[in-house]
Amino acid sequence: MNYLGFTLRNNLFVAPMAGVTDRPFRQLCKRLGAGLAVSEMVTSNSLLYGSVKTQRRANHEGEVEPIVVQIAGADPRMMAEAARYNVDRGAQIIDINMGCPAKKVCNVFAGSALMQDLKLAAAILEAVVKAVPETPVTLKMRTGWNRQNKNAPELARIAEDLGIRALAIHGRTRADQYMGEAEYDTIARVKSLVSIPVIANGDIDTPEKAKYVLEYTGADAVMIGRAAQGRPWIFREIEHYLATGKHLPPPSRAEIRAILLEHLEDLYAFYGETTGVKIARKHIGWYSKGLPGGAAFRREMNQRESAAAQRELIDRFFTDPPTFEERVA
Repeated sequence: MNYLGFTLRNNLFVAPMAGVTDRPFRQLCKRLGAGLAVSEMVTSNSLLYGSVKTQRRANHEGEVEPIVVQIAGADPRMMAEAARYNVDRGAQIIDINMGCPAKKVCNVFAGSALMQDLKLAAAILEAVVKAVPETPVTLKMRTGWNRQNKNAPELARIAEDLGIRALAIHGRTRADQYMGEAEYDTIARVKSLVSIPVIANGDIDTPEKAKYVLEYTGADAVMIGRAAQGRPWIFREIEHYLATGKHLPPPSRAEIRAILLEHLEDLYAFYGETTGVKIARKHIGWYSKGLPGGAAFRREMNQRESAAAQRELIDRFFTDPPTFEERVA
């Protein structure tokens, strides 16, 4: 796929997810078939640029290009500064967050709260585009603030007029959070109104669903978030299905173990062992979801405090899952 001057492996994107899409996760998803991955959102508050969390989120060392950094905030000047700051540190595409529904983000009028005030949203878009004229700027949004105010089509046209180069749309309103089912009519409507690339997001969790959404909306790409948690190989599965109409065989337990251990080693190296072990627990939980003995495995894993202990328990679980619950008991 040709996208904003970059040649991508395909049109399958990893959605930005706070606390999930760190560099180890993005790299793994790209290796397993994703064409592009967007970073966790980075604050536009310059007072936090030096924080460990912000520095980690802006760390793209060794990552497959293009480097896409998402910024969040509600002040046009600060958002412009954040865009310049991240471009100076290697960002090749800047993505503006107007899609996050989290209360702590919306309470400071950032994220999807900006869809309530299109004048302010436009000011932010204009300021960021002007701040980094040589760098493509994209926008992530929802269908609207609530179901009575689905103004994504209006914001999309404003964004295109102001120089935004691509749009990613989650098929829910801010009020919906992640409840109910995503709808794709609004995304299709936006696609019919703009000439820039549109990426469809929301509830894309199987190869068949990806194919359906691409065809129904006419979108140029799909963006996958929660369905990739503990299942980063979903990208190669969708890629293969779109190309051949056939399904890849599911990964074996041995391959899942190998992918999980590779992921954990990157987490330990990236965060350091103490923090890495804590962050690893949620990923381990996602990888083991639905597997025999998984519940007992997760209970035991939550008691492990070292990388070596986590590795040892993973080896036990994947080697002999039917008797795992007996051993823990």
